[in-house]
Amino acid sequence: MSISDDERPKKKTVHEIGSDLSMLSADELTARIALLKEEIARLDAERQRKEAGKLAAESLFRPKV
Repeated sequence: MSISDDERPKKKTVHEIGSDLSMLSADELTARIALLKEEIARLDAERQRKEAGKLAAESLFRPKV
């Protein structure tokens, strides 16, 4: 019994910074751009969460005048 192309598990798109892009199609490049934009959003959300925690901690320990 053979597996059709639609039933085969799809490889997860990954991108290695600095990798050769010359062999990628326009669609593959678009997919990698979307992947990197999602990762940037995830990193930014985590940075904002940490900054908010830092500000909250500073406000608790800041000397009151």
